[in-house]
Amino acid sequence: MTSTGTSSASWEDLVAMALLGTDRRTPSGVAPGRSASSALLDAAAAETVRRRAGLRPGRAAPRPEPAPEDPRPALPAAAARRLARLLADRPGAGGGGRRGTAPDLMELLPQWLAAANARGFAPPAATLPALLDSARGRTDLRPAALEFAGPRGLWMARLNPDWRFALRSTPGGGTSLPGPEETGRIGKLWQEGLFAERVALLAGIRSRDPDAARALLESTWPTERAEDRLMFLDSLRTGLGPRDEPFLEQALADRSRNVRSTAAELLSALPGSALAARMAVRAAACVAVDHMRDTPTILVEAPHECDAGMERDGVVPKAPPGRGERSWWLGQLVDSAPLGSWPARLGGRTPAEILALPVADDWAGELHAAWCRAAVRQRDAGWSRALLGVPSAPEAGGPGAVSLAERAKLLGTLPAGERADWVAGFIATHGLSEAFQLLGVCAVPWAAPLGRAVLDALNIARDAGSYPWSFSGVMGLAERCLDPAEAARLDGLLAVPEEPEDASPGAGGYWAEAFQRLGTTLRLRAVMSEELGAAGNAAG
Repeated sequence: MTSTGTSSASWEDLVAMALLGTDRRTPSGVAPGRSASSALLDAAAAETVRRRAGLRPGRAAPRPEPAPEDPRPALPAAAARRLARLLADRPGAGGGGRRGTAPDLMELLPQWLAAANARGFAPPAATLPALLDSARGRTDLRPAALEFAGPRGLWMARLNPDWRFALRSTPGGGTSLPGPEETGRIGKLWQEGLFAERVALLAGIRSRDPDAARALLESTWPTERAEDRLMFLDSLRTGLGPRDEPFLEQALADRSRNVRSTAAELLSALPGSALAARMAVRAAACVAVDHMRDTPTILVEAPHECDAGMERDGVVPKAPPGRGERSWWLGQLVDSAPLGSWPARLGGRTPAEILALPVADDWAGELHAAWCRAAVRQRDAGWSRALLGVPSAPEAGGPGAVSLAERAKLLGTLPAGERADWVAGFIATHGLSEAFQLLGVCAVPWAAPLGRAVLDALNIARDAGSYPWSFSGVMGLAERCLDPAEAARLDGLLAVPEEPEDASPGAGGYWAEAFQRLGTTLRLRAVMSEELGAAGNAAG
């Protein structure tokens, strides 16, 4: 084939011939016709090889820094295989309403990660991509997943844009924070670091030396942006104490309203602070006991104005839509006053006796709600117990003066065992329909009395022919929170019961299936714990 005429043609000439067609532009030295097309293709192939062979290699990109060492002990083989299975599982794509009897492995992953982090293990390197992918799709999983991924996970996140969320989610983006003895590095990072690095630095110092962290913050406080001051001030919640009061009092005069409000909130959590004393005087002027009635009654006279002193101490003057100004101001005064001041003001009565007094003019809801907020803020277990009352009381199930949402917050101030006992008593009296948010504040795994109360209530609901789908949320919570030791109690609930005439069709089969899945999940959790426990013993 005579392609010598086209062998010296440039690539641009060959492209032009192809675009115009060999009928209009014949390659040099080649006659028109079928041979012209073949000659053009031969020349293009030869020119392609020549162009590729003539390219000079580009400059090599710098190699990434080696992955940092992870000093934590490695998972044993059984636990590593379990992790791989948990990460490989994905929610079913079938879309059906029934889940079957198999455990939901993705719902067990957060619990597995928490247990692995508690024991201080490092993940196998091969699982890090799947672990980061799982955390990318589930924001609730990120804190535990990134803690488990450790320094190598952050190293990988810097190399893959899909995992950059890990750098944003981790304070400092994985930067090694200076130790307490590295004063030079601390000062340099505080002065020159990125905002996330500074937040991480302040939080780290605050956790081990609250006074040093506050001093560091005071050193640059006047020059910080308002939004940064707010975030930094929030870090003082950790280790909050009387020594923070002078700094917080100064922050009450800050030019930012949000900073002033946060400072006031922190001071009101210190019952011995000067702000708390000022609020106590204001609140006491609004609440008193009328002994002239047949039954002693609490009288409320809400403030008629929000003066400059109240506003300086954190009272927000403008009420939300639909809320009266006077009740709004009253609530803020009462929830900021120290709870210890009320017995002396109200006749030496205990919290329970104060709460038992009638309140005139429909102020009970506002007053009790403010005391609830104060009990949660001041972590006052005595007032929390009085506000909660006994779980078997009719008003405990609602509506009552204290809502279920407020009860859940009050429960958080009590010791874990007492919290579980109260919720167990609530369920035994009022059932499960109103207990979901109360169960959410109980320590995991649930204490034995609480676990038995939940299973008994589910069994009662099944025997009553209740809609099983109404309890799917509680059942899912039980799969994650019940003590695996309760699995044996489920064996008697696996049979399909006879359905009452008014029961939902197929409800018995659903209940049996749900109890079987619950038992299978509990046994799997027990095995997972054993796998991690064996590793912990070996590591220890």
